[in-house]
Amino acid sequence: QVQLVESGGGLVQAGGSLRLSCAASGDTICISAMGWYRQAPGKEREAVATITSGGSTYYAESVKGRFTISRDNAKNTLYLQMNSLKPEDTAVYYCNAATRSSSYRCSPYGPQSWGQGTQVTVSS
Repeated sequence: QVQLVESGGGLVQAGGSLRLSCAASGDTICISAMGWYRQAPGKEREAVATITSGGSTYYAESVKGRFTISRDNAKNTLYLQMNSLKPEDTAVYYCNAATRSSSYRCSPYGPQSWGQGTQVTVSS
């Protein structure tokens, strides 16, 4: 199985920056795309940014130009650089890893792996 552990969350003033990290362990060979999702109180979990193993990225419209997703495959680590933070960015941020379907050893796993989440709070 794949285990994901997020870090880097905290309290920051509006306009500030944070850098989130997600360390993957276990059967990391089973990871294809990775991404960051967030969930604010009373709202559904939403995709913030995703990145494929080849480096193709996706960003939610609300974070374009402010957030940057990257991954270090050698270190099995995913990052989210968050700049110009706004109070509406306040949420629990979750790391996600999609499971490859091309390897037999990955087939018993579910389609997704999730971290426990890290709290990001942006004050005004």
